[in-house]
Amino acid sequence: MSKNKLGLNTICTHIGEVKDEQFKGAVSPMYLSSSYEFLDVDVKRYPRYFNTPNQEHLSKKIAALEHTDAALIFGSGMAAISTMFLAFLRQGDHLVVQNTLYGGTLNFIKEEFPKYGIEYTFTNGYNVEDFEAAIQPNTKLIHIETPSNPLLTITDINAIAQLGKSKGIFTSIDNTFASPVNQNPMDLGIDMVMHSATKYFGGHSDILAGAVASSNEHIERIWNVGKNLGGNLSDMTVWMLERSMKTLGLRVKAQTKNAMKLAKWLEKHSKVSKVYYPGLKSHPDYKLAKSQMSGFGAMLSFELTDDIDALQFQKQLKLIKSSMSLAGVESTMLSPYLTSHALLTQDERDAVGITNQLIRFSVGIEETKDIKHDINQAIKALK
Repeated sequence: MSKNKLGLNTICTHIGEVKDEQFKGAVSPMYLSSSYEFLDVDVKRYPRYFNTPNQEHLSKKIAALEHTDAALIFGSGMAAISTMFLAFLRQGDHLVVQNTLYGGTLNFIKEEFPKYGIEYTFTNGYNVEDFEAAIQPNTKLIHIETPSNPLLTITDINAIAQLGKSKGIFTSIDNTFASPVNQNPMDLGIDMVMHSATKYFGGHSDILAGAVASSNEHIERIWNVGKNLGGNLSDMTVWMLERSMKTLGLRVKAQTKNAMKLAKWLEKHSKVSKVYYPGLKSHPDYKLAKSQMSGFGAMLSFELTDDIDALQFQKQLKLIKSSMSLAGVESTMLSPYLTSHALLTQDERDAVGITNQLIRFSVGIEETKDIKHDINQAIKALK
């Protein structure tokens, strides 16, 4: 049976297994060797070449989930996106990039691109017209992030893909927040899909990894740069990630269901002034999100009313953890202005709407009644 005809949970469980031919174990064996046979072999394997048995097979699982020909697994999300950028951009080229996106990506572009002589333009908004207006004669790549971090803005994936194709420009997307459980950008025409695999792919807050999925041709181009930069993932972590991804569908679907319940509840809360979640009908991009996502994801953000100290609120939480990362099975919260977007200036944060009252909420698999109770007790503790 074709891998793309298999169900989501079947792909998560079975595609990408390393077969244990001798003992027929249910779990993939782990290959920790950094040295493999060189003579009389079809594939010359080396960890930095992304082709050890565990690396190779996990990449097949990711490609199957994102409906692509191939994929590569990296040591972090930033290793994945930076390698992808440098594979498709060189001195004199221009990048069009969405203005609402992960702060680490934004900082990489601002800090590193000038060293390579690569030009870039951040859009004024996230509608297709904003991207088209930013295109220059030397534009080679358009990069988007949807839902975006941390304001959950929604960009029209198909419209961006068609814009790129009409101009002969490559397109890429950060699909971390949605995960392939809730969104498959390749089906909408995007050229390359990247993930911080630290997040939903790992799902247990114990793995740092990244991934890029695309056509064989594009992955070959990324591989040629990746093997020089050396951003591969260790095989022990690859094995752990393959194990974690077996429950990806189950985890993300449960988290997504919880997020919808909590977003609706928070929207009515007297101490919450605004909720950012694409599954709410009040979200300005609700209809677009519904048309391109199979689920609205497990990430949301909300703003507390001005009489609540956002940092003190987080300190009073008993069940929900304060965490730098996201997407684990446990619910976490943080203030983006101190974490994911701390490298931005105050003016830059103000320009995209990241206030000091904003809380990014990664919803876990707990019972929602317990999460609600924790939020309420934290607010009451501040009175």
